[in-house]
Amino acid sequence: MSNRYTIYTPPPHTILHILFQDEHLLVVNKPAGLLSVPGKGLEKQDCLVSRCAAEFGEIHVAHRLDMSTSGIIVFARSKDAVRAMNQLFAGRDVSKTYIAVVDGLIEQDSGEINAPLMVDWPNRPKQKIDAEGKPSHTHYKVIDRNEKTNTSRVELIPITGRSHQLRVHMMFLGHAILGDEFYASDAAFQKSERLLLHATQLHFIHPFTEQPLHIQCPPDF
Repeated sequence: MSNRYTIYTPPPHTILHILFQDEHLLVVNKPAGLLSVPGKGLEKQDCLVSRCAAEFGEIHVAHRLDMSTSGIIVFARSKDAVRAMNQLFAGRDVSKTYIAVVDGLIEQDSGEINAPLMVDWPNRPKQKIDAEGKPSHTHYKVIDRNEKTNTSRVELIPITGRSHQLRVHMMFLGHAILGDEFYASDAAFQKSERLLLHATQLHFIHPFTEQPLHIQCPPDF
């Protein structure tokens, strides 16, 4: 097995890629390899929320992306705003779309995965599919297939929001996401220098202005 778990080396901080901002919310494109929030230890204090706070002051976490995942993430700029966003996420009133490149040629053009997830306690933070786990539901649609590289580009829409849901569900389907240090085979892991998973669209009604927000950010892969 390849050495997949290396020392945390976040990408250099140059400039924040701001997708939307107002007095209530800050929406940013998170680079792959950067923690959303601080981890344990001094070496893991550099993260997206600390970088945003350094520039904008008060920042609250409304949701997170895995360190290896890139794309759209929303921060709140007040306690009232984070409460409002927490209610939207809890009520599943935020629509999220991801793009991934997976190993192999997916046979069906579209489908859904209903497979309950729970923590794989001996191997944390990994998750596993278990009948006793929490209900977990993902829609997928194939964008294209590349026979030369034996990969598929897919659109993923998580209906639920479990930890590692998209990673585990694609592995369960038999098509692990390329570069996935937790769930991909050695061959699929080595096909990419990073996890090819990107939060590309986010849609919700602004909790204060009541205007629809449709944030888009294409992946760089």
